[in-house]
Amino acid sequence: MNVLENLNRALDYIEQNLENEIDEYEIARRAYCSVHHFKRMISYLADISLQEYIRRRRLTLAALELQNSAVKVIDIAIKYGYLSPDAFTRAFQIQHGITPAEMRLTNQSLKAYPQMTFRLSIVGGEPMKFRIENKEAFQVIGITNRVTPIEMGEHPGVEQVWSSTDPNTYAELISLNNVEPFGILHVDVGEGGGRRKGDYNYYFSVASTESCPVKFSRLYVPSMTWVVIEVKVPWEPEKWKQIYGEWFPSSGYEQIEGPTIQVGPEIQVGVEKQVFTEEVEVEYWIPVKKVR
Repeated sequence: MNVLENLNRALDYIEQNLENEIDEYEIARRAYCSVHHFKRMISYLADISLQEYIRRRRLTLAALELQNSAVKVIDIAIKYGYLSPDAFTRAFQIQHGITPAEMRLTNQSLKAYPQMTFRLSIVGGEPMKFRIENKEAFQVIGITNRVTPIEMGEHPGVEQVWSSTDPNTYAELISLNNVEPFGILHVDVGEGGGRRKGDYNYYFSVASTESCPVKFSRLYVPSMTWVVIEVKVPWEPEKWKQIYGEWFPSSGYEQIEGPTIQVGPEIQVGVEKQVFTEEVEVEYWIPVKKVR
């Protein structure tokens, strides 16, 4: 059974259990991967989280039932996992723009989210340069901030670190870099790293064996296997889909829990906005394990 079939078996399980409690570990078992990796795949390929996808599908089916039956709103709410009609009404209005009662009175158009399916797509065949790196544990030292990601552009919490760092602090940070990977490291820790929804911790940092000065924070990175992918910044959204839609399904690896690290670029500290006049080559490190 190939990777696409496994992923679609997992989506079928979700579809068959929208009226029941959905077990994330059963999803992962059917997809033949970890929960963590499946969530990443969904997030980067569909641009929404797994839980958001499930929520949208449930509210789509709920809306169809409200349109085509006389079943009470409370019964439909309970059927799709809502403990109260108020919670159901709020969620329904967020997705469809009207309440369940208004929908039955006006018969307005609704937002229907169909079941997702993974399909093979033959595209331009753009090459992707990568290597597999087995690296012993190391530490990074730097400046950290809690970040809430946005859809486009640099995340404000990241820019806040860059704009508030003075040149002397930056020079001191660079001087601590005495082991690989060399250069400025942009390290994301948490589910929201990259373009995924959810807050995460960002480290503007370097790899170092030195003691951590008081003004900086330290992050321990355990021994891991990494796929190191060469990319260019500013990032194009299509690059995420190439990594998660093309490289991972064909590689025999899956992503594991751990920080993601972008090596470079160096930035201009103390300014509100970074301006890149041309593309800059960087490395993106993703923690992985071999699964086949």
